[in-house]
Amino acid sequence: MATRNLQDLVVVITGAGRGMGAEYTQAFLEAGSKVVALERSWAGEEEFKKELDANESILTLTCDVTQDADLNNAYHATLERFGTVDVLVNNAAFRTRDQEHEGAIGITILETIDPDWEKAFQVNVFGVLKAIRRFVQPMMEKKCGSIINVSTTGSIPSHPQWRPGSREQPYMATKAALTNMTLYLADEIKEQNIAVNVVFPPGARTTGYDERSAERVAKGLPATANLSARADTVVPVTKFLASQDASGGVTGMMFTATQWNLEHGLGGHDAWLAPDPIGNPKLTTQLLAGELGPQAPRHGA
Repeated sequence: MATRNLQDLVVVITGAGRGMGAEYTQAFLEAGSKVVALERSWAGEEEFKKELDANESILTLTCDVTQDADLNNAYHATLERFGTVDVLVNNAAFRTRDQEHEGAIGITILETIDPDWEKAFQVNVFGVLKAIRRFVQPMMEKKCGSIINVSTTGSIPSHPQWRPGSREQPYMATKAALTNMTLYLADEIKEQNIAVNVVFPPGARTTGYDERSAERVAKGLPATANLSARADTVVPVTKFLASQDASGGVTGMMFTATQWNLEHGLGGHDAWLAPDPIGNPKLTTQLLAGELGPQAPRHGA
């Protein structure tokens, strides 16, 4: 399978300022790519943004993916700075836990109201579609590119083990729609040599998890979920997908990050554990006993 060198590829990342998005941003910079980091708000991440802005290989922009004007501005700024787009990583998302009721890990489907569903679909489905429509144009023109959509295994009917007690609707419904849209889009633009794939980050620490879990534990409530893997778990498979297109590469496929890491000699889930007692009670004992040693490299590969 032919692959492209990540050096100098222009990679656009949504939700790039926090969590997995921040890991993507730093990983692609380290690989020598030109990065366009889109974030709805950089508030609270000013130091990170300042660090990024000192690098001439990155363009940081404030962009709400649900707003056409923001995406248009980001698109034109990208072309003005770097001239093209090679890769789009759709990482920005709205999670159901932002709607939690006091004392509950989540809300049930019957407890949701229409605005809950409207906001989730606006960000997780329509926002992704808007970003694709905008940034796919240079890829279409040169007949080469890669689009990577971040979804979740909990949205797949064949993974019922992720459902019990999760109370993650409408988030899971939007990710199921995103996964389905990805597979159809892959067929539609394969002839243009643009790969479109899905990455699942099972158990990876997503944006806001630490803060929300800490708040809940302080109140004597359980953490939001047992997300025990580091956010950079998703980096290796995403870099691989970014390095190839639909010509001799893979498209219309679903990749589970932890499984891909294991199959490619990067270790299974345990090799990517986040040393955080909030998310992993078993790890707490190890931490207190000093059994873990140094933390693994930031990007794991």
